[in-house]
Amino acid sequence: MIKIDASQGEGGGQILRTALALSIITQQAIQLTNIRAKRSKPGLMRQHLTCVKAAQAISEAEVTGDSLGSCELSFSPKTVKAGDYQFAIGTAGSCALVFQTVLWPLLFADQPSSVVIEGGTHVPMSPSFEFLEYSFLPALRRMGVETQIELVKHGFFPGGGGKIKALIQPWKNKKALDLCQRGERISQHALCLFANLEQSIADTQLAEVKRYLNWSDADVVHHGLRNSHGIGNALILGVQSSEHTEIVTSYGDKSRSSGQVAQVACDEMKQYLKSRAAIGEHLADQLLIPLALVGGRFTCNYLSSHFKTNREIIQRFLNVAFDTSETEENCFEIAVQHRQT
Repeated sequence: MIKIDASQGEGGGQILRTALALSIITQQAIQLTNIRAKRSKPGLMRQHLTCVKAAQAISEAEVTGDSLGSCELSFSPKTVKAGDYQFAIGTAGSCALVFQTVLWPLLFADQPSSVVIEGGTHVPMSPSFEFLEYSFLPALRRMGVETQIELVKHGFFPGGGGKIKALIQPWKNKKALDLCQRGERISQHALCLFANLEQSIADTQLAEVKRYLNWSDADVVHHGLRNSHGIGNALILGVQSSEHTEIVTSYGDKSRSSGQVAQVACDEMKQYLKSRAAIGEHLADQLLIPLALVGGRFTCNYLSSHFKTNREIIQRFLNVAFDTSETEENCFEIAVQHRQT
């Protein structure tokens, strides 16, 4: 059994999700303590509990500590099983993070799997659906992963009510990742989603994008959602290059003005564009698991605390060394130097 103090590093839910996925893949039982100890509300929230329940469902795992607020968890999996799965978070918890938890094990199943997840599709502190579709999954397809996702309904914080569907094929043709160059810039695009809010919010945010990034009217568009459960706002920026599409998302809330929401997204995109790295900081930590499993390399513009913590958790399960070097200012190359499972 692998024992993990989940308060280490950034001490968030990513430790739980990575540990669950690799527990199933490597068939090693785990015991986690101090789950989300560094968060204002420690322990398992509904989103994290759904990740546990989902991991249990696909592996018929024996689990203790799977309750709201629990700071300890024991998880002993069996072999991953393909199937048709449905998971409802019950709140605006992130559909994307539940999806990523079950994705890695289900890639090692012997048959295709379908997964339906209900919750939040555009919520703070998690990948947006557009990030999954246009940035995350295309990077995985370079490694031979065949997975499709569909946005059935938008769901924002705090109302939730969103839904995504995914079809996950067995990972038969594994390829090492080589994503060190972003390539020639092709286009840029800004999408402002707003649900049950005034269009003026979108107009303000897109005007700020045009002003700050010097983008044109043709680069920006808004989409009003009238059938969403509750109110919500997301500003999604994308820069498509020949080798990669970088997606940045900022979410509106009552504590920030429309201009401030736009500023957050623009600042992050500007930092990415200043670098020569292929990918941004958020995708970087999410590619560490497949990199550890099949090898490869990529460049990113920043090494976040999530990146460093995820790297440490992965190394508890896999005999793998990540070679990390700063090749130039704001450009880090990450490569799997050695792998033996």
